[in-house]
Order: sequence, then structure tokens, then C-alpha cells
Amino acid sequence: MAKKEKTKKKEVSKKVEKKVVETKKKKKRASVPKAVVFINSSYNNTIISIADPTGAVLAWSSPGVVGFSGSRKSTAYAATRAAEDAVQKAQKYGVREASVVIRGAGLGRQAAVKGLRSGGLRITSLADHTPIPHGGVTPRKKPRGS
Repeated sequence: MAKKEKTKKKEVSKKVEKKVVETKKKKKRASVPKAVVFINSSYNNTIISIADPTGAVLAWSSPGVVGFSGSRKSTAYAATRAAEDAVQKAQKYGVREASVVIRGAGLGRQAAVKGLRSGGLRITSLADHTPIPHGGVTPRKKPRGS
């Protein structure tokens, strides 16, 4: 009788092993023909992100990702290369044309737009959303008695 119990336990463990095997489903990539490109250009770096019209980021790049480091990240050439890299990543989603939003005052502003064009992206509109202070902070009080 003890032999029968052992064989039953073995059969049960085999059934459990079969259930563990899982199948992975492939992710479907949505085709996004029109996108929005955000260029954030500072004095030290330039970040380019490509998003769909709802705002979900499809691809992004910066001079650091492309291979530039230190003060070379702030150059116009580095911004061009980063923009070309971002377009190449975004073309996997079928991006062909885009509206561009530029923010910040750095050397990479115009160069990044050139890089988008040379990467094969058709630019439909170009907007500058650089934050400009108006009003500002209140000046400090003058010292009394002198």
C-alpha cells in the first residue's frame, strides 16, 4: 500500500510542472503618424523628447545618451546628433511629421530643429515656450538709519 501512495505523489508533481509553463504575448506598437517634439535646451544640455498627441513619450534622447560628456554636451553639434537619435527611435512607431515646442535658451535650440529635419521628420509647426519672468521677486528692504 505504501508503494501506491508514492506513485500518486509523483503524478501530482508532474501535473504541477506542466501548469507553470507560460506563454508571452507580443506587445502591439501603435502607429503614430503625427507627434509632438519637446526640445528643452539649457546652457549645459539639450533634451529632446518625442510624444504622441496625448502626451505619452514615445522616444527621447540627449547628448549624454549619444556619447558626449562634459562641456561638449552643450554644443550645437551634440544637440543635432541627439535629435537625429530621437527621430530614429521614434520611427519605430511610424512617426513622420511633428509639431515642435522649444523651451529654454541654449546653443542647442536651432541645431536640434536641424537634426529633426535631417533625421527625416517633417515639421508642421514650431512654437517657442521659453519661460520669461515678468514681475519677478520683490526687492529687499533698504536698511534704516543711514
